[in-house]
Amino acid sequence: MTSASTALANLPEWNLADLYPAPDSPAFTADVKEARTRCAAFASAWSGKLASASPKDLAKAIGEYDSLSDLVGRIGSYAQLHYVGDTTDAARAKFYGDVSNTLTELSSQLLFFELELNKIDDTALANALREPALAHYKPWLDNLRMEKPYQLDDKLEQLFLEKSQTAAGAFNRLFDETMADLRFEVDGKQLTLEPTLNLMQSPDEARRRTGAEALAKTFKSNLRLFTLITNTLSKDKDISDRWRGFKDIADARHLSNRVEPEVVAALVDAVRAAYPKLSHRYYRMKAKWLGKETLMHWDRNAPLPQEDTRDIPWDEARETVLSAYGEFAPEMASIAKGFFDKRWIDAPARPGKSPGAFAHPTVPSAHPYVLLNYLGKPRDVMTLAHELGHGVHQVLAAPQGALMASTPLTLAETASVFGEMLTFQRILKNTTDPKKRKALLASKVEDMINTVVRQIAFYTFERKVHSARKEGELTPDQLNAIWLEVQRESLGDAITFGEGYEVFWTYIPHFIHSPFYVYAYAFGDCLVNSLYARYKESAAGFQDKYFAMLKAGGTKHHSELLKPFGLDATDPAFWQKGLSVISGMIDELEKTE
Repeated sequence: MTSASTALANLPEWNLADLYPAPDSPAFTADVKEARTRCAAFASAWSGKLASASPKDLAKAIGEYDSLSDLVGRIGSYAQLHYVGDTTDAARAKFYGDVSNTLTELSSQLLFFELELNKIDDTALANALREPALAHYKPWLDNLRMEKPYQLDDKLEQLFLEKSQTAAGAFNRLFDETMADLRFEVDGKQLTLEPTLNLMQSPDEARRRTGAEALAKTFKSNLRLFTLITNTLSKDKDISDRWRGFKDIADARHLSNRVEPEVVAALVDAVRAAYPKLSHRYYRMKAKWLGKETLMHWDRNAPLPQEDTRDIPWDEARETVLSAYGEFAPEMASIAKGFFDKRWIDAPARPGKSPGAFAHPTVPSAHPYVLLNYLGKPRDVMTLAHELGHGVHQVLAAPQGALMASTPLTLAETASVFGEMLTFQRILKNTTDPKKRKALLASKVEDMINTVVRQIAFYTFERKVHSARKEGELTPDQLNAIWLEVQRESLGDAITFGEGYEVFWTYIPHFIHSPFYVYAYAFGDCLVNSLYARYKESAAGFQDKYFAMLKAGGTKHHSELLKPFGLDATDPAFWQKGLSVISGMIDELEKTE
């Protein structure tokens, strides 16, 4: 069996020099200076003049804005990536704070541009779009037009932007630095969050329980602070929504996702109705497999007796994912290989490093970076596959430019979850032992439950919290009660929630950084289930259509992107197809009992 120390040896750390050599490098200083000069010149050249500009001049202005967005985005990306490497380091925190302040100043100078564009008469803009150079930016202009009903006057927009540093931005940073600084006592050792969470996947129940109790103890001791952060951010969002005229608490998220509220409602209703045949049914089976009447909350992600619990070396994880990608499309594997070869991945779990995992697109003139906290578990391999899916997507969409490369979150999760599916199917195909295949299938079902059921439960929790916050400040007990109510509904009576689980809402970063983001995971999983079924039905031409979808970036609505595959997310039956894949896997597991 591979030891943990061997599996975690020689993990790669990213090389941010492709952005800048160092925070105090001449290159970074020069770019900040250039950004200041160019932003001031841009405002001087175009402010108050867009309504009378010719179509060619409008195209020129947007081209300059695109270029500026790339430059300013590069500066911000470097500051963020440098900071997340160790959020407890005072010098990094100061650098990040100072750069954030500079970026707010630059953004204030550019704020007029999108507001003025939206003041151009609809007919005049439609006529101007006959100019080919301007028509290139039509998808971006169409998206911008959707924001128009919720925009405020120029001065208010500037106030909102500048105050964000001391409002939501400040509380986001407080959360990040608090989480990075937390320590959890396990067997006399002080662990950070990721290694402690990792104990919940131990084959040893005593270790799982120890990890869960350590998490609960530290979360409880910081409960007042997390409650304050949650109350403040919820109220801050409520104020913003009220001023902008959003009717529902999640409308701003749906708008930024370019997805209709009724589509999300259909997804949420379908998943909640499926709880009994998905999570409830599966966890009852798992309790039997582990010889229990019910599972304690620390048993939920416990490995099965037949499951591979060895620590998986980094090189093996790399080969597994690249081989899976390569079987689907050599180009996909080639792009992903660059992340390893060029040190675009930061893999080790380090004290002070941001927990979790993400793929940061940075800007089209550079390339994405991937952050992991790799601890050698099978789920870490799937996380690698997930984040590299994002990375491949971001590389392929980059030619669209800074304004149009970004994909709405619902479809941004498609490539990541598809990467997971490809990796799982490859591992399953190469596993012949029936008991190990059962364990693999069960592990995949658990991942899907975590991606679909858990994320819709998180979305439900957020809706209840933000709704209740409108009536007044929430106490820790109220937040804990909402959390337990939602968890019982989603996970079923086969899970017993022991003392301490009521505070496990405190560490979910999505609640803080991007309210109502989480349904995008469920959207992506159900979509990928349908996409993968199409791929198995007919592989011919599928890769070309798939790559065209990724390369589109943010230039097309989800309905346009899915049409070539014969899929329609506005059809309520669409979600049933995706959920039936998960249900079908559970059916297969039931036959093995």
